[in-house]
Amino acid sequence: MAEKKREFTGKHFAMIFCGAFAVIISVNIALAVSAVRTFPGLEVKNSYVASQEFNERKAAQEGLGWTVVADAGDGFVRIRITDNLDLPVRVQSLDATVGRATHVKDDVHPEFNFDGRAYVANVDLGPGNWNIRMKAVAGDGTLFTQRIQLPVRGES
Repeated sequence: MAEKKREFTGKHFAMIFCGAFAVIISVNIALAVSAVRTFPGLEVKNSYVASQEFNERKAAQEGLGWTVVADAGDGFVRIRITDNLDLPVRVQSLDATVGRATHVKDDVHPEFNFDGRAYVANVDLGPGNWNIRMKAVAGDGTLFTQRIQLPVRGES
């Protein structure tokens, strides 16, 4: 018996061509969906209104004369807020989110307690670049917001 020889036809080429494009399109859709889910994107609800109030908020915040420095280690995150005389500042309230700059899945909202010199929270951060997005209310009711970069080094 003679074996029937298979030929590569236009139909075969069309199936391979369509299959390759189907894979490419599927991967692009999967990556786009992943990007949209992991990046919140929205900073303010109305950018025009936010821009109109920016200078007022900035002037009020600078009027406080605060300096903010953060560090992390030994399972703690410390936020040191000082006035223009380098004295510790005790705020009415402090709300802070600690997270990575690139995604929100590692975000934590620790409870910071004032120890007389700084605000301290039990947070064990892995190595890498972290951000603290803090909102503090001064004694006179002035809202103070700041994003603090917090690089954490790995064990040496």
